[in-house]
Amino acid sequence: MRFMIIVKATRDSEAGVMPGETLLAAMQKYHEDLVKSGVLVDASGLKPSSKGWRVRYSGDKRTVVDGPFTETKELIAGYTIINVKSREAALELTRRFPNPSIDGKAGEIEVREFFELEDFGPGEAVERFREMGAGAKK
Repeated sequence: MRFMIIVKATRDSEAGVMPGETLLAAMQKYHEDLVKSGVLVDASGLKPSSKGWRVRYSGDKRTVVDGPFTETKELIAGYTIINVKSREAALELTRRFPNPSIDGKAGEIEVREFFELEDFGPGEAVERFREMGAGAKK
């Protein structure tokens, strides 16, 4: 079972304030433990939304909107992807996730389970995804 640990953005992360040594060390240790446990799939921080864009859809029409985006509660500052045997294992690991806030005060992570190809009914598109290696467990 794959889960994404989503680190919510803050005003500081959106302003480009870089984490200090204490937070970096805590994150490094946490992720090192995930590697040793064999459950880390990927992890990275994301640059502020001022460096990104969104694509909005209206039927076949696409509109590109450049950042920054004002609602930090809707933004992501980073992520960690883990592959574990159960929801309970994911919950236990995420309880140990360091407080991601730069100032050490209020911070938030959200955890979401990935769909696997097995979650969808059989079909040509699912088989083609399977052949591509999409949704593969790593």
